Amino acid sequence: MRDYLPEDVDPGSLVTVDGELDTDVLIIGSGMGGSALAWALRNSGARVLVVERGGFLPREPENSRPEEMHLKGRYKNAGSWYDGSTGRPFAPGTYYWVGGNTRFYGAMLPRFRRSDFMEVPHAEGVSQAWPFTYDDLEPYYGEMERVLQVHGQVGEDPTEPPHSTPYPHPALPHEPVIERFSESLRRQGMHPFHTPNAMNVTTLADRAAVTAADGCPDNTGMKSDAENRLLIPALNAGVQLLTHARATRLITSADGTKVVAAEVEHEGRTIRINAHRFALAAGSVNSAALLLKSSSDQHPEGLGNSSGLLGRNYMVHNSTFFVGVNPLRTNRTKWQKTLGLNDFYEAGNGVPYPLGNLQMLGKLQAPMLKPARPWAPMWALKFMSARSIDIYLTSEDLPSRDNRVRVDGDRIIIDWQPNNLRAHHELVSRVTKLVRRSGYPLTFTQRMGIETNSHMCGTAVAGTDPAHSVLDPQCRSHDVGNLWLADSSFFPSSAALNPALTIGANALRIAPSIVDGLDG
Repeated sequence: MRDYLPEDVDPGSLVTVDGELDTDVLIIGSGMGGSALAWALRNSGARVLVVERGGFLPREPENSRPEEMHLKGRYKNAGSWYDGSTGRPFAPGTYYWVGGNTRFYGAMLPRFRRSDFMEVPHAEGVSQAWPFTYDDLEPYYGEMERVLQVHGQVGEDPTEPPHSTPYPHPALPHEPVIERFSESLRRQGMHPFHTPNAMNVTTLADRAAVTAADGCPDNTGMKSDAENRLLIPALNAGVQLLTHARATRLITSADGTKVVAAEVEHEGRTIRINAHRFALAAGSVNSAALLLKSSSDQHPEGLGNSSGLLGRNYMVHNSTFFVGVNPLRTNRTKWQKTLGLNDFYEAGNGVPYPLGNLQMLGKLQAPMLKPARPWAPMWALKFMSARSIDIYLTSEDLPSRDNRVRVDGDRIIIDWQPNNLRAHHELVSRVTKLVRRSGYPLTFTQRMGIETNSHMCGTAVAGTDPAHSVLDPQCRSHDVGNLWLADSSFFPSSAALNPALTIGANALRIAPSIVDGLDG
């Protein structure tokens, strides 16, 4: 399955008797951002160490059994965060495994639209401009698509930005039920397209093997994730990985201008990892929490927080699971996540303001529906899911200072009130009409709440003005010269598309700045 094995390189064995370990570049977190950065630095000549608080997720038959994931919580290991408005704990939709959340994603890898990098008026506010443009990121999008083996097709989606390189693989074809849905959307004047997807399936048997891979781990290797496509090649090239290691604090120099070490809990003791450059990629919430917990006399409100914005502007998409059911028609689709629709993504042509994105979900099964409808008998959920098409709707969540991450000791507190809901409700309404006209008279919706935060971003926004941003355009701290963030924390806006490809592309973009002037 992979050349590298965890026991091949054990940085923990290099820890001195005094509990110290030295490296040139320390990357904290092995999700899309951390693994893409490790991949980009694999041949830099620098010593690169990735620290991951989890371990390798086992490849086992239970990976593809939705009841294990969704009913038994087999791979849930993030503990509890707390809702700031109620004080109640909740289980976040994030995972501490090598590869991070990408082990569970549906491999949907769109580029953000050109407008997503600009200031855009919305129904209930303004989406902020980014400190760089789509054109600045475009070459790195192409490189990430190549490495992640993305399947796609340019020219179908009117909002698709220009590509300097084609998709490396042709789009995955629709199966018959989804093709029929696509044709119905076209007859209604829409422009459905084949989604950019990194599921490397060829036969129907391949598709059957990964049916549950949107939301569950994949034990086949056909899903491109951060572990198998980015981190493993980086490890084979000499990058090191320390698993089961939780970073608890960053330590600065006496004057507070640079980070000199990270304190990490590993195998029952606290070790110190000394490095020249530090890159956080622990996820938008955990990266902000680590910086907030790293306060000092020079940084009393959290490390690198002179703007007061660290932890603020937390964004997570307004999202709805949408199910259309035809009781008389069975849906035998195996890999359903091949169709998208962006006709409502930008204002214009009867769309008064941006509404958001439609994409198919991987084929829902009864155990996936049960948590949302615990009162429904399994026989009814099986009947429903066998006859449904399953859709994921996302609308942009706008930046707000009041939506934020806070810490209280080891507790992570999330203050979040969704906004821009008028646009999201309009998106759901329009899609309801399209789906019913396509032959699915029964529709059911479930809007996601505070615990569904797989698209979280924005807690350490990048910008050109240190008074109004935490990071500079290269995602380096304005306040701390050798500290970068390589996850979605830097996003000034959330867009309304899956962020994984943008996170990875940006990690490639900023990688040269991290090793610039560093003697390997």
